[in-house]
Amino acid sequence: MTDIPDRRARRRAETQAEILGVALDVMAEEGVAGLSLATVARRIGVKPPSLYKYFPSRNAVYDALFRQGQEGYLDAVRRGAEPYEPGLAALGASLEAGARWIMEHQVLAQLLFWRPVPGYVPSPESYAPATAVHEHFARLVKGVVERGELHPAAAGEEGLDLLSSLIAGPISQQLSNQPGVTYERGRFTRLVSRLPAILTAVYPPRRTGPPATAPRAEGEARGAAPGSGGPASG
Repeated sequence: MTDIPDRRARRRAETQAEILGVALDVMAEEGVAGLSLATVARRIGVKPPSLYKYFPSRNAVYDALFRQGQEGYLDAVRRGAEPYEPGLAALGASLEAGARWIMEHQVLAQLLFWRPVPGYVPSPESYAPATAVHEHFARLVKGVVERGELHPAAAGEEGLDLLSSLIAGPISQQLSNQPGVTYERGRFTRLVSRLPAILTAVYPPRRTGPPATAPRAEGEARGAAPGSGGPASG
């Protein structure tokens, strides 16, 4: 009898995974904001109220998918850097691994990085892996600086914001213009390998002073709202 709760928990987890899988299919067909729980229920073969035993609202489904996606992206960027010693090579490999993950999970990537659902805000629990992504890239940049390949300012807030913007640009362009091609054949994904060189050009390691930056407008807010950054920002 002691294994009955385990079997129930396992069946519940399997049903939740099925719901999320079908939800992704619906989002791929109707757009991320077009998710309908009634459609999900019909495809699974249950009445809509039955879904609420597993997810109390549509936003709860989005939240579970957001966490699932951020965990997958975090795993990809960590694995990309693993074979390398700290430095530009590790940073570049991590950026490329993340870009490849996005190309392979385009529907989830829209939810993670472009926020197409009005009114949906990730819960703190679902946002935690995104924070870990930011910390991962911050550590990578710090390692590049310590290796002497970047100016120390690159590891500051502005440098990390620039890195996030650099990776978001090619990926956004790729998904907007050529979503159906492979990473290798992408017009814009092929630029990802050049991003470390661009960062180095802005923060060259042998500068005697901090890199020149555009002046901030008086009162301009620093940083971005939680979750509003690009793939390297978390």
